[in-house]
Amino acid sequence: MPHPDQKYIVALLNNDKAVLDELYRKYSGKIKWMVLKNNGSEDDAADIFQDALMSIYHKARLNGFELTCPFDAFIYMVCKKKWLNVLAKRKNHGVTNLEDHEYSLGEDSFKLAEECHIQDERLELMKSKFSELGESCQELLNLSWGDKSMEEVAGILGFTYGYARKKKSECMAKLTKLIQASPIFKTLKW
Repeated sequence: MPHPDQKYIVALLNNDKAVLDELYRKYSGKIKWMVLKNNGSEDDAADIFQDALMSIYHKARLNGFELTCPFDAFIYMVCKKKWLNVLAKRKNHGVTNLEDHEYSLGEDSFKLAEECHIQDERLELMKSKFSELGESCQELLNLSWGDKSMEEVAGILGFTYGYARKKKSECMAKLTKLIQASPIFKTLKW
């Protein structure tokens, strides 16, 4: 179920000026503070914040991203990662203080944001590997993951019930193997 802060994702998608103004008022200052405290300028902070919002917008537009954690923790995590990448490219400025505990959120907010990010990456990996399956496996799995019983799925596909179950098991095994063979599989903490 989406988090109530999903309204910010919807506002990005619909270019809702009132909600976007609220988003900037509530969150841009926190990002500015984090960047300024870590060898950045106000322009850097504005660029990082805007870049993070564009990344979130594209993810939502292309993949129907649903927020499952507080927006403040999620935007902070995205901006922090982007800022660390900028600092790594610059290499002449060290990170002075990017401690999560200094950001005034509840204890679980960063854990929720990280879980949200990992879950999103897992879903992307699964979609990617699902598209590598043959058409018959994709159709069988899509039908069986829907609201149809295996008896109905077998009937739709013209299979016997036993064959449909066996084929589903084979397709799932193939999908699992494709996912586990991916280089990013181990980084997603399954």
